[in-house]
Amino acid sequence: MKPNVFIANPIPADIEAYIGQHCQYRKWDRSEPIPRGKLLEEVRDAEGLLLHGLKVDEELLAHAPHLRVISTISVGYNNFDIGAMRKRKVLGTHTPYVLDDTVADLVFALILSSARRIAELDRYVKEGKWKKGDNENLFGIDVHHRTLGIIGMGRIGEKVAKRAKLGFDMEVLYYNRRQKPEIEERLGVTYVSLETLLRQSDFIVLLTPLTPQTVQLIGDDQFQLMKEEAIFINASRGQTVDEQALVRALQSGRIRGAGLDVFQQEPIPPDHPLLALPNVVTVPHIGSATHQTRRDMARVAAENLVKALQGDSSCYVVPELKDLILS
Repeated sequence: MKPNVFIANPIPADIEAYIGQHCQYRKWDRSEPIPRGKLLEEVRDAEGLLLHGLKVDEELLAHAPHLRVISTISVGYNNFDIGAMRKRKVLGTHTPYVLDDTVADLVFALILSSARRIAELDRYVKEGKWKKGDNENLFGIDVHHRTLGIIGMGRIGEKVAKRAKLGFDMEVLYYNRRQKPEIEERLGVTYVSLETLLRQSDFIVLLTPLTPQTVQLIGDDQFQLMKEEAIFINASRGQTVDEQALVRALQSGRIRGAGLDVFQQEPIPPDHPLLALPNVVTVPHIGSATHQTRRDMARVAAENLVKALQGDSSCYVVPELKDLILS
C-alpha cells in the first residue's frame, strides 16, 4: 500500500503527479498559507509531510503519530524542532545545492546595488530630483578590486567567492567554523579570523546558517570593527544580526550602508527604522526566488519525500538527523 502524505504548500502539477505515483496524498492548494488548525487536522494519518516555512514543533508531531518524514522546500530548516523530531524519530530533509547559484546572484545584486546606490538613485530619478550639475551627490563606490569578506564559506559562500574573484578581481577573505584549504587553492581565497575579516573588508557578506551559536553573531562590537566605508550584506537569517545595532551603525555613519534580504521579523514592519534609511537596500527574502529555482527546489523536496519513505538513504537528510535513516 502506498504511504499517506500531505502536501502543505502548492507545488507544480508535474511534481504533484510524481508524488502521486508513489504515495496517496492530500494537498493544500490555496494561495494563502494553510491555517495551523487545518494543518494539525491533516497530518493525523500522514506518514510524510511536504511543506515550506511552516513550523514543525512538538504540537504538530503530537498530532501526527504516524509521521515518518518531513520534507521542506528550502535549504534552511530552522523551522524544524530538531530535538522533538529526533525524540519521535521523524526524519527531516531539505534542498541544498539547487539554489546556490541563484542566491549567490542575489548577494552580488545587493553588493552592486548598495555600492552604486541603485535603489536610492532610482527613486531620485523617478521623483524628478535629477538635475544638471549633479555630481558627487550621485557617486557610489567601486566593487572591483576591493576586499570582500565572507562569513560562512558553505556552498553559497563558495559561489559568491567565485563571482568576486573571477568577475570583479576582488581579494576574498573568509571566516568559517573550519578552514577549507581546497577552496583556498582552487579560488585563491584567504582564511582569517572574524576580527581580521571585519577590520579589513570593504564588503562583508553574512551567509551563516541560523544556529544557537550564530544568533546575533553580528552586533555592536562587530560593527565597531568595520571600516567606515564598509557595506554589510545579510543573506543568511535575520536573527544572525542584532538589528538595533545595525540601525545604530547605519544612522551614525559607523558603516556606509547595507543590503538586506532577511530580517528579524518577516515581513518587516512598515515603520521599522531600517526602511527610513537611504543607505539600506531591502528586498523581501528573495534569495532563491526565481521560477526555475523554486521549481527545482520543489522537485528535490518531492524526491526527498519519496526516497525517505522508501528507505533510500540518497535523499538530502538534514545533518543533525542523518543517523535516523540508518536506524
